[in-house]
Amino acid sequence: MMDEYGNDVWNYAYFLTKSTEQADELSQEVFIRAYSGIANFRGECSLKTWLLTITRNTTFTYRKSRFFRSSLWGETHSFETEQVNARQGEMKPEKYVHPSAEAEAISREHVHEIWDIIMALPDKFRELLLLHLKYELTTSEIAEMLGISAGTVKSRLSRAKAKVRKQWEERSE
Repeated sequence: MMDEYGNDVWNYAYFLTKSTEQADELSQEVFIRAYSGIANFRGECSLKTWLLTITRNTTFTYRKSRFFRSSLWGETHSFETEQVNARQGEMKPEKYVHPSAEAEAISREHVHEIWDIIMALPDKFRELLLLHLKYELTTSEIAEMLGISAGTVKSRLSRAKAKVRKQWEERSE
């Protein structure tokens, strides 16, 4: 399970917390919970969706904890640096036969700018885009995972994409 879904769990925890240290701790906790609760896995959703749900619930429980609230004041690391490092190797380069160094640099810069826009969105939009774009979950899987209706997922996805598109166009002007 860890080999196949470890990166997905860590990345999702990272996107929810914006901290590599917290993502490390949370992903370990997720797999401990998954291993101890595997007998409760009913197979009504994919294993990936189940693990991401555990990740989400564990993260929200962690956020409510006193430790998380107090640790927010002590953090001095740069989110932008972590964000760039977290995405290394995850970007999907544009399809060129042999991309030039310039084309590759421009492509990566655009990907970084788009993810910067996504990361600045309110949680409810950012999380949906992440689940949809990065983890390729269906509308119904997202709805089940978040405990909201499929119509709400579609509506929020549409609004989130519109917000990203608008901010991208404003940056490009």
